[in-house]
Amino acid sequence: MVSHSKKVLVTGVDGFTGIYLEDLLTKAGYDVYGIVYPKSGRRTHLVCNITNLQEVVTVFQSIKPDYVIHLAGISFVPHSNVKQIYDINLFGSLNILDAVLRTGVLPDKIVLASSANVYGNPAVEVIDESLCPIPVNNYSISKLAMECMARTYFERLNILITRPFNYTGVGQDGQFLIPKIVKHFREEQREIELGNLDVVRDFSDVRFVAGAYKKLMECTESSEIVNICSGTGISLMEIINKMNALAGYEIKIKINPAFVRKNDVKRLIGSNNKLISLIHEQNTISFDDTLRWMFESA
Repeated sequence: MVSHSKKVLVTGVDGFTGIYLEDLLTKAGYDVYGIVYPKSGRRTHLVCNITNLQEVVTVFQSIKPDYVIHLAGISFVPHSNVKQIYDINLFGSLNILDAVLRTGVLPDKIVLASSANVYGNPAVEVIDESLCPIPVNNYSISKLAMECMARTYFERLNILITRPFNYTGVGQDGQFLIPKIVKHFREEQREIELGNLDVVRDFSDVRFVAGAYKKLMECTESSEIVNICSGTGISLMEIINKMNALAGYEIKIKINPAFVRKNDVKRLIGSNNKLISLIHEQNTISFDDTLRWMFESA
């Protein structure tokens, strides 16, 4: 528990990651407030369109947070509205930082969520933060642009930028790959349509990721970029085989050309050395345990 109550403002608090993070921070003794859009169902969740600077300023004037964790954004890579991707991921993030300066509310730490997708398709086995990003789609370009913008605030604000690799868990939207696969097995469907089968990803559990955000918020370092990842890659076919074993039957795979992305990142495995150096521990959850949790969840 924290020795005295401090306020944490989490943007996108009602999203997949935000729900787990809010619960974790609350149990640790923090006063957690959230930015949501377009509507709120809780007193501590404030409705705010982050693309509107004045609305963001009003939130900061009201809450005066000690910490900010900025999760709000478009997170689905093939999101169809390109303008919305940039409006929210780039200019929404800019409004968060500008609102801090305009109000004079200077948090102890601002954690910004970028994405490991900024690395693109690097010709290396394991990706660390020193690798030059080469994004290959509008989602990852918007995240890298956000990072470049945020760097210009490093001398004025205590900012830490995260690059989370893939992660999943109970409650993730069904449009994402792992929930889609698990749902097919839970419903005992005999066939599943997929896209690229040769992709390899570094998957973490959302509960681990929430814990990493909390520890990064509490650490003393700033003006850094850090991967959030497990350090281990797993192929799509390995995931299917794990689910075959878990469910007790083999599903038939059908390749749907509509799901095949021409510019898909083939391998995305991260180095977590820097993460461990900052949070000094890594309470990882095995991917087998994550799949079982999702499969057995009511």
